[in-house]
Amino acid sequence: MFDKKMPEAWRVLRIQSEIVDGIEHLIKIGYVVNVFGSARLGPESPYYHQGLRLGQLLSRAGINVVTGGGPGIMEGVNKGAFHEGALSIGLNITLPQEQAPNAYQDISLSFRYFFVRKFMFIKHSIAFAILPGGFGTLDETFEALTLIQTEKTEPFPVVLIGREYWSGLVDWMRNTMLPHGCIGQKDMELFTVVDDEEEAARIIIAHYRKHVAVDVDV
Repeated sequence: MFDKKMPEAWRVLRIQSEIVDGIEHLIKIGYVVNVFGSARLGPESPYYHQGLRLGQLLSRAGINVVTGGGPGIMEGVNKGAFHEGALSIGLNITLPQEQAPNAYQDISLSFRYFFVRKFMFIKHSIAFAILPGGFGTLDETFEALTLIQTEKTEPFPVVLIGREYWSGLVDWMRNTMLPHGCIGQKDMELFTVVDDEEEAARIIIAHYRKHVAVDVDV
């Protein structure tokens, strides 16, 4: 939330403190997979249970799992990952409508600034898994795709889960953005659309094991 009363110089210090605090808390965790999805879709939604299962599969494979730390699908993912072998992490954001952290987090951090939080999402990530969501989910998805496209980060899997949900967006990218020349054919290869969480987990775990093996060899 923007604080109009705070002098600009002090706002810079607050931003700096958030960055330092986030780095200090996360520096030792190693690689993570970020899983995003709607805060509005709770246990009554099948997508919540897909998130829960994905959290379980990743955590049991020894992969730390990060979400936005809130309710809905984020809660399902954290719940699935919690006490299943790896860390369940939530990076919350302070909003006018307060977003309470869910109860299934080994590490829970809270951020005032979206761009600091997004930096923390990217810093340790080796994959993004995207379940159905709204503007925030799309923002995080396209942030990752932009960074990969512009080679500002190492390429990593961006996996959209749920063909029915994502098909309209993908069709618009292929049939409108691509013919207009706003993106290239290679940009359509920066993400993968899958049917379910099991397929997403296979892609991510395979990339994780290859990534870790490369680092060990070095």
